[in-house]
Amino acid sequence: MRDTIKITAFAAAAVALTLSATACSAPSDVDASSARKGDPNGTLVVAASPTPHADILNFVRDKLAKDAGLDLVVKEFNDYVLPNTATQNGEVGANFFQHKPYLDDFNKKNKTDIVPVVNVEIEPLGLYSKKVEKVGDLTSGNRIVVPNDATNEGRALKLLADNGVIELKEGVGAGAKLSDIKDRKGIEIVEIEAAQIPARLADVDAAVINGNFAIGAKLNPAKDSLALEKAEGNPYANFLAVKRGNESDPRVQKLAKLLNSDEVKNFIQQKFSNGAVIPAFGPAQG
Repeated sequence: MRDTIKITAFAAAAVALTLSATACSAPSDVDASSARKGDPNGTLVVAASPTPHADILNFVRDKLAKDAGLDLVVKEFNDYVLPNTATQNGEVGANFFQHKPYLDDFNKKNKTDIVPVVNVEIEPLGLYSKKVEKVGDLTSGNRIVVPNDATNEGRALKLLADNGVIELKEGVGAGAKLSDIKDRKGIEIVEIEAAQIPARLADVDAAVINGNFAIGAKLNPAKDSLALEKAEGNPYANFLAVKRGNESDPRVQKLAKLLNSDEVKNFIQQKFSNGAVIPAFGPAQG
């Protein structure tokens, strides 16, 4: 039986229905009870976005986990809500898909108690278009799509401001909201769920797309983006996360060590040689 399970949430209602269904069952080849109790010999189920997170985890599962004594199952999700909810309710033992600003916002809004364990990689945010060839071609009357979740929307607005597309109020950075735009320069900013943006790219003048979704849409950040978020000094490292209290789970510690190994570093650099994903190893700040 495949140990990668794909779940796609097309809308908020679908998210709720999917959560209800998945919370009531677990894969037939996974002892969910041992996973929740932290049995060091039990299966560790990890929720992840398909690319690059599941790619990295699948490499660990196929090449490294057995020798480390880790039974790893990767469960794929195509949204930014279910992985945290599944981690909180014990359906999975950990997740790998998000950065700290997003997690902080999620915990606050949903009263969840999820914490980072170890940083793994950074995916620079990019501005893409199928209608213009350079940033300077964007002008009054154009429509630009940005992610609608608080943290990624702020990153997107800062990217647009850094490249002169819009102007933000003084002192506003990556925490920007639409109300913080000082001058839109006649450009319409449209908010859409991050996972849905690549499919809308052809319908708008430009779109700011998260790195993992850009890769999934066969976009090359280094070649296809009009502008790309700088990796140096970027605070948005993606990390392995667990429900508070599970940080010392032996299986989680094994996976954390493997995710920061030279083998994973080489895998990331070779598979994502276009700069779409960059290793960012080290302890994650709680």
